[in-house]
Amino acid sequence: MAGIYIHIPFCKQACHYCDFHFSTNPALQNDFTGALLKEIPLRVSYLQGEPIETIYFGGGTPSLMPAKAIGEILKSIQQHFEIGEAPEITLEANPDDMDPVSLERWKEMGINRLSIGIQSFFEEDLQWMNRAHTALQALDAPRAARHAGIDNISLDLIYGSPGLTEEKWRKNLLTAISLDPSHLSCYALTVEPKTALFQLIRRKKSPDIEPDKQASQFLMGIQVLESAGYEHYEISSFAKPGKRSRHNSSYWQSKKYLGLGPSAHSFDGRNRHWNMANNALYIKSLDSGQWYGEAEELQPKDRLNEYIMTSLRTLEGLDLRYVCEEFGKEKELALKTNTGVYIRSSQMIHAGDRLTLTPEGKLFADGIASALFFD
Repeated sequence: MAGIYIHIPFCKQACHYCDFHFSTNPALQNDFTGALLKEIPLRVSYLQGEPIETIYFGGGTPSLMPAKAIGEILKSIQQHFEIGEAPEITLEANPDDMDPVSLERWKEMGINRLSIGIQSFFEEDLQWMNRAHTALQALDAPRAARHAGIDNISLDLIYGSPGLTEEKWRKNLLTAISLDPSHLSCYALTVEPKTALFQLIRRKKSPDIEPDKQASQFLMGIQVLESAGYEHYEISSFAKPGKRSRHNSSYWQSKKYLGLGPSAHSFDGRNRHWNMANNALYIKSLDSGQWYGEAEELQPKDRLNEYIMTSLRTLEGLDLRYVCEEFGKEKELALKTNTGVYIRSSQMIHAGDRLTLTPEGKLFADGIASALFFD
């Protein structure tokens, strides 16, 4: 079984990720939708006939996309690909885009899971993050989704921002729990180059990120959400039993997936492919009936390193038997030796054939993984 990821580059403000103000230009929206519909039949052979179990509208702000366009894209995917039984079809949405009419139309066209960008339930935090929605809309969004018949709901929260105290972070978590989502994603605030926040911090007009506070809030999130019955199945992801994100899990399990849209990535089990990032060139190329992308063949070393990186982020951890079978006994023995320092420091546990990170180890997951990479 495979998945399809659809990157939608719509946004409400100018940023370094987007070329156009898609949200305020219906003509560009139509051009983009037309190009995406032309890309779909050109990529049919990529997954070699494997049934599709997940479809994910992500990136940018997909909820800004006209509902009619979403329906056309889903219809085209259904016409060109074999769809598995009970597929998970997710749409990323912002609370301010979730009006009753849109929710009803999303439900009718097959959207059965919403990933809602709540970020915070505090008005001052939302304003500081330049979010378009209010605290009241953040509270109302999950309820509105359920009223429309979409029960599989994931909420995104951000921790580690300069103004977020321990008390406020705990209240955010408890408020989210009270809304009874099936899934929660908790992300540490990061400062990307070329963003407004980066410039404010550089000019000393905003406090910088405090790593110790982020670490404390990360550990608090684990404690509060696990106590409420959520499974911490990936570094940033918590789910009720049986409600993990099937789409995101496919990335961590190295399943095949097809990416559609500008800058979208694909993986066929051995090779990585990606579309051009420039929106205008993406539209122009597909208007001419061509698909342009780049690719790289992943060597065994690359696939092993990627497996180390992704598996250590998950609850199940790294499977040494799989490493032995797929990459050789030598690599398995090297990992057993090289992980000793993390086991002795209580950042990692070796149980049976599995290597898993402790909560403290998860604070340094990327650094531990990169230290274990093979040259």
